[in-house]
Amino acid sequence: MNHFLSSVILLMLTANIFSQSKSSLVPNEPSKAPDYFCTWNIQGYSCSYNTNAEIRQAMTEKNMLGEGTYLNWVNFFPKIREDLIFVMDDSWDIPLSETSKDGPSFGLTELNQERFPSYTGNPAERLTKLVNAVKAKGWKGLGGWICAQEAPIAGNVNSEEYWTERIKAANEAGFAYWKVDWGKQSRNLEWRKTMTKLGRTYAPNLVIEHAFNGYTIEVSDTYRTYDVENVTAQPVTIQRIANLLHYQPQGDAKSIINCEDEPYIAAGLGCAIGVMRYPFPDKLPNNTNDYAFPPIGRNMKYRMDEITRGVRWHRIAEPFGVGSENYSIDKNVLKDYWVLAERETWNKKHKPGDTLRENAPARVSRGLPLAKVLNPSPDQPFVLSSMYPNGAVAVVTIGRGINREYITKRIKVEQEIQNIDNPIGIFGDYESLTLILPTKIKASDYEVLGQDLAGDTSSDITKDIVFKDNKIIISGDLIRKVGLSAASKNDISDPGLVLKFNKKIK
Repeated sequence: MNHFLSSVILLMLTANIFSQSKSSLVPNEPSKAPDYFCTWNIQGYSCSYNTNAEIRQAMTEKNMLGEGTYLNWVNFFPKIREDLIFVMDDSWDIPLSETSKDGPSFGLTELNQERFPSYTGNPAERLTKLVNAVKAKGWKGLGGWICAQEAPIAGNVNSEEYWTERIKAANEAGFAYWKVDWGKQSRNLEWRKTMTKLGRTYAPNLVIEHAFNGYTIEVSDTYRTYDVENVTAQPVTIQRIANLLHYQPQGDAKSIINCEDEPYIAAGLGCAIGVMRYPFPDKLPNNTNDYAFPPIGRNMKYRMDEITRGVRWHRIAEPFGVGSENYSIDKNVLKDYWVLAERETWNKKHKPGDTLRENAPARVSRGLPLAKVLNPSPDQPFVLSSMYPNGAVAVVTIGRGINREYITKRIKVEQEIQNIDNPIGIFGDYESLTLILPTKIKASDYEVLGQDLAGDTSSDITKDIVFKDNKIIISGDLIRKVGLSAASKNDISDPGLVLKFNKKIK
C-alpha cells in the first residue's frame, strides 16, 4: 500500500473515531495535587546560566510579572495554571547584593523589598500582596524555596521560635508551598520533622517539601527526588522512587513523592509533579544551547503537552503517599547510557566524551501486579503502573536513552486490574495494551469513551476496542490516535489519554 493511500485511510479512521464527540472526561475543577512550577531553570535561562550568582539575581518582580522578552513568567502554562502552584526558587528572600550561598541572609524567608519593590508593608503584608497578584493571574497559589537553616544575620536564635514566626506569617499570607532545600540543617531529620509539625500546627494549608536523605519522606508532606541531568533523568528518577516506596509516614505526614519534571513517571507511580521546563524552545539568549534542556534525546522543551496531560490526570486521580498500598519492583534492571557531547548537562563534574550510565527496574507498580511485557528486548521501555486510592488506574511506558538516541520502542503490555469501573490513564507508546480482568466481560455491556488528556472532549471508541473473554485489548495505533488528538503544533510528546468504560443500562 503506498504512503498516500495509507495516510488517507489513517485520516478516515481518525475522523470516524472523533465524529461523535462527548463531554470531557477531565473534570473542570483544578486538581488538589501539590503540583507546582519552579522558577530555577527559567531564572537560569534568562541569564544564559552564566553563574549561580546571576541565576539568583534573576528572581525579581520584573522577571516574574514584567513585560518583555523572557519575562512575565506568571503567564506560563495558561491551560493548567489553575492546577499549579507558582514556586519562586532561590533567592526570593535574599538581598540582591548576596550572591554566594554562604551569605548571611539565607534562611530569612521574608519577601525581599529590593527584589519586589511594589509589595510594601510588614513581611506578612508584602507576601500577601504578592500571593494575591499571582493568584489573580490564575495560579493555584504561590510558594517559595526555603534554605534549611536559620539566617546567620538573625544571630543566635531559638530554632523553633524562629520558624514558628515564619510559618505563622506564611499562613497569614496564604502562602501555599515551602520547598525546603539545602542549608546547615538540610540533613537533620529532627529539624525537618519539627518543620512539618509546626506547619501542621500553625499553617495547615501550607505544603512542606523535604529532600536529601530518603528517610525524611516519613516526615514530609512531599519529598522531592531531587536534581537530575535530563539526558539520564528517567532511569535516575524511577530508581529513586523505587528506593522510597518502603518508607512509612509518621504522624500526619502525607509522604507524597515529587518526581520533579517527569509527568508521565508521576502518573505511572502516583507522584506529584514539579515542573521545571518552560515555553522557550530556542537557544539561550547568548545563542548557545540550553544545557539544562539540551536539544537532543527527548528534547524536552518540545514536549510541553506531556506536562498538560500529567497535570490534568491529577484532576482524575490525585498523587498518594508511600506506605498506603502494596508495591512491586522488578528484579530485572534496564541499563541506559548516554555519551555526552558539548553543553548537554549542567553538572560540571561531567565533561564531553564522558559516558553516563544509569540503571533502573524494568517495571514498578503500586497497588497492582507488575505489568507483563510480551516481547521483551534490551531496548524495551520501562513500564510503570498504579491503582490510585480512588480506583483509577494508570499504565505508562517510559522511553530509553541509549548511546545518543532516545528510543520509544512499541511493545505489547498486559496489565491485570480488578475492574473497569473507574478511569484508566494510558501514557506512552505501545504495540498493544491488554487489560486482564478476573472474570469474562462482554463488549455489548459497555460504551467506551476516550480522550486526549490535553483535550476537552471525549469520543466514543467502543468499536475500536477488542473484548475477548476476560481481556480488553487496545491497539497502539488507537492509543496514538486518541492520545495525540489534541497535540500542539510541533510538540513531540508521547500519547497520554484517559479511558472510561460506561456500563450500559438494560
